[in-house]
Amino acid sequence: MSTQPDNRDAAGWARPVTHLTAADGHINVTGRRPTAPMNGFGRMWQKTYRTRVGEDSIEPTTVITVWKEHFSELWPSGNRFFAPLAGIAPGEVAALDLAMPGGLKLSTGVLVLFADDESFTLMTPQGHMFAGWITFSAFAEEGSTFAQAQVLMRAGDPLYEIGMSLGGHKQEDAHWSHTLTSLAGRFGASEPVELQSVCVDRRRQWSRAGNVWHNAGIRSGLHMASAPFRILTRPFARGAKA
Repeated sequence: MSTQPDNRDAAGWARPVTHLTAADGHINVTGRRPTAPMNGFGRMWQKTYRTRVGEDSIEPTTVITVWKEHFSELWPSGNRFFAPLAGIAPGEVAALDLAMPGGLKLSTGVLVLFADDESFTLMTPQGHMFAGWITFSAFAEEGSTFAQAQVLMRAGDPLYEIGMSLGGHKQEDAHWSHTLTSLAGRFGASEPVELQSVCVDRRRQWSRAGNVWHNAGIRSGLHMASAPFRILTRPFARGAKA
């Protein structure tokens, strides 16, 4: 069931961290704790998205190199991945702006938990839509090379759990299907994306209901709503500093 890479050199893993820091001060990232699936509220899901990118003459390491270098370009429009200056490397933190229904933007981030030339794993912080990690990998099988994204997650809080049930899972599936299709297109392939979705724990962890305090969707909405006020108060803030 694990989505994390195994049998890898220790240099590929991020050092333990208790709180994340985003270089640009992106909201809902700095000060947040990284969260594993056991830290979430909702039912636990494992989802696997896979597509063929070409013949096995395409090295899996080449696929991962292209995926890392063009990660944000492969996402659906309206979503942004602010790659760290060091790229997708162990311990780096990237900020995200995710498109939400109604034209809203959810600001959050990810920790690069693991990265080498064969795969990389991203881990979510408090307030993200789900608590968990997603591993991106490539492999050769039966004369072909495949790209794969595998998620192990729980919705972060009760509100996100409701949202996932009302279309959030469909949106998540569309996001990664688009990403894999775009990646395959870089190699001239146009194969369908296979999806396997398994609910591995149907229980909701009510002890984690308080996670709603960090809900990045709510905080992003409040941040957007307060933008006019922040603009109006800037001259006074500058005058106080002078």
